[in-house]
Amino acid sequence: MEESIRLNKFLAEQLGISRRQADDLIASGKITIDQKPAILGARIDKNTNVCYNGKIVPFLTGYTYIGMNKPVGYVCSRKQQGDFPTIYSLLPEKYRHLKTVGRLDRDSSGLILLTNDGDFAFQMTHPKFQKTKLYEVKLDRALEPLHQQMISEFGIQISDGISKMSLVKLNDDRKSWQVTLHEGRNRQIRRTFGALGYTVEKLHRTKFGPYQLNNLQTGDITEIANVITTNNTKTTKD
Repeated sequence: MEESIRLNKFLAEQLGISRRQADDLIASGKITIDQKPAILGARIDKNTNVCYNGKIVPFLTGYTYIGMNKPVGYVCSRKQQGDFPTIYSLLPEKYRHLKTVGRLDRDSSGLILLTNDGDFAFQMTHPKFQKTKLYEVKLDRALEPLHQQMISEFGIQISDGISKMSLVKLNDDRKSWQVTLHEGRNRQIRRTFGALGYTVEKLHRTKFGPYQLNNLQTGDITEIANVITTNNTKTTKD
């Protein structure tokens, strides 16, 4: 007899979403099992035909994690936005089912992670886990010492609350900085400097949690781990 798993767990693994998001998809009627509407709590096995919006969701056997050095000018969505291409156009076909773990905006570059492991994505992005992220940032003009102190020690008020970041000077012109974040609000770095009258000319992520960009070239990818599911446990191979 085939071993069965819960449908929401299967969808989370194959679509790279959380189990809560998978439950929402099931409740919305977008998921079918053997051509019938799926129900919450359903279980499936490898012989089950699962579809999302009419397209078959393949029954893959493990997790994949890749890192990419995202180039400037590419968006992290699956669909091209205007004249700007998507990072998925840079991926081999076998990786195009993966979901991004958070995002980098179009004008930013550096390390972006992709996976089909929804639990991993949740743990990497939810604020309560406080994953450290490092960026190299270049400003349009020298950062005044008072503004450096305000950002590092007191925080800056932006539209969604106080933004506080650690800053390390990279050279003597005071335009280039290493910025450390433990949260990831939308365009937080750009908005924080913008609130003080600065424009970010370059934003390049070099580290996300335990993962570092190292020598990965612009536009290239690397598979950072495979995780095989065995008896509901995960074994990581770096």
